[in-house]
Amino acid sequence: MKTFGVIGAGNMGGGMVRNLLNKGWQVHVHDIDPTVMKALGQAGAQLHDSPHALALACKVLAIVVVDQIQVNQVLDGEQGLLKAVDASHTVLLCPTLGVDEVLHTAERLAARGAHLIDAPMSGGPVRAQEGSMSLMVACSQALFDRHASLLHDLADPALHVSQRTGDGARTKLVNNLLAAINLVGASEVMNLATHMGLDPQVTLNVIQSSSGKSWIAGDRLPRALMGDWAPRAHMTLLGKDTQLALKMAQQAGAPTPLGHMATAAFAQAIEQGWAAHDDAAMLVSLRGQRPEA
Repeated sequence: MKTFGVIGAGNMGGGMVRNLLNKGWQVHVHDIDPTVMKALGQAGAQLHDSPHALALACKVLAIVVVDQIQVNQVLDGEQGLLKAVDASHTVLLCPTLGVDEVLHTAERLAARGAHLIDAPMSGGPVRAQEGSMSLMVACSQALFDRHASLLHDLADPALHVSQRTGDGARTKLVNNLLAAINLVGASEVMNLATHMGLDPQVTLNVIQSSSGKSWIAGDRLPRALMGDWAPRAHMTLLGKDTQLALKMAQQAGAPTPLGHMATAAFAQAIEQGWAAHDDAAMLVSLRGQRPEA
């Protein structure tokens, strides 16, 4: 049976688990949330109480957490991943991280002989569960070919962007900076439409059928127009990613004036209290609105 492990089975990781279970994979899971573990166990996943235990049970696994702090928590300690992996293991690194963070993690795994696939993901929990999210994969051609069946079961498309570790992260940060710019821009013009007395839903339908269309506007703004702030993608995620993207751009010597504006808009939304809410709340954050107590 095809076997795969997921460490961090929240919104995206949980979707990946359910997708692979539906495709006949044996999926091993570790998550710090017992509610998540119980639900995935009932769905058919094999549960483990630590990254170490999971790595002893399967040779190919993904780290699907939020940031480098959580990646380090997965790697370190007596029950951490580094105590268990060796040259027989391949680790997919799926969070959106800074390039330096990816390279450092790759070095730490390589010191144990393990292989790393730099594979940040995009598309949201629904597409993760459908297998229609995208993966931006950077690794050797041989490693990509060896795990092609898994990568294409996880994602459609699974894009092999480079053989250089770190280029997955570079590509993802470029993408997410544009997503943030698009979301801020879409929210701004929808507020403008409302100020002019236009029907917001009709206006959004026109935009999504015309040259102003963007994927993130089509995904977030329908929720925003219903006042639905339940978190699918927390405001803090693009807040983090835009800051990482600006740091990368500064190191590359590339000007990003719109990126700075979008980053400031996310920082403002977080300061207003929207951090734990869906980033669809950018629509009302730009009006200066704060969440209800």
